[in-house]
Amino acid sequence: MSGIIGKKVGMTSLYMEDGKAVPCTLIEAGPCVVTQVKTVEKEGYNAVQIGYGEKKEKHTTKSLLGHFKKANTTPKKKLVEFRTFEQPLALGDVLTVEMLELDTYVDVVGTSKGKGFQGVVKRHGFAGVGGQTHGQHNRGRHPGSIGACSFPSRVFKGLRMAGRTGGNRVKVQNLQVLRIYPEKNLLVVSGSVPGAKNSYVIIEN
Repeated sequence: MSGIIGKKVGMTSLYMEDGKAVPCTLIEAGPCVVTQVKTVEKEGYNAVQIGYGEKKEKHTTKSLLGHFKKANTTPKKKLVEFRTFEQPLALGDVLTVEMLELDTYVDVVGTSKGKGFQGVVKRHGFAGVGGQTHGQHNRGRHPGSIGACSFPSRVFKGLRMAGRTGGNRVKVQNLQVLRIYPEKNLLVVSGSVPGAKNSYVIIEN
């Protein structure tokens, strides 16, 4: 599976030929540079590492500066490894949004927005305890009883409770490529993409 790294710009909508308004996401995809080509003989497996986004040299370690120098490129912020690539690539090759085609379908990987510690109503969609009955006072958004009885006299693992929400790696599959603007490195895909604006995403095809 080949792919490219990008940055989420934001959301908009497009009108299709049949008059339907389709929500879509704008992604700044590439240009990405091949920073390493791994082989079975040297690393034990085949893979291609690509880099995206400019980074200052003073914020880059010396080992990584040497790594980027081998590829004859400037330091990059985001590095992603792909196990298989459709076309053969060499060190220093540049990948652009033109590698994608219109009306094809891609998978987009991103990190969802972190929402911190949340209760069961927001985290799992619980309805809450309900009305002010049976002595209920001010605990409408609390989880309620979580235990069983004397058997098994414990709380089962995996019970949906309050906790940290968001900030997870999420993959959204089968998003249609609606528009490609090579001169601006812009890609427009149907639907929503995980993450906040300006967050890094990986487009797989």
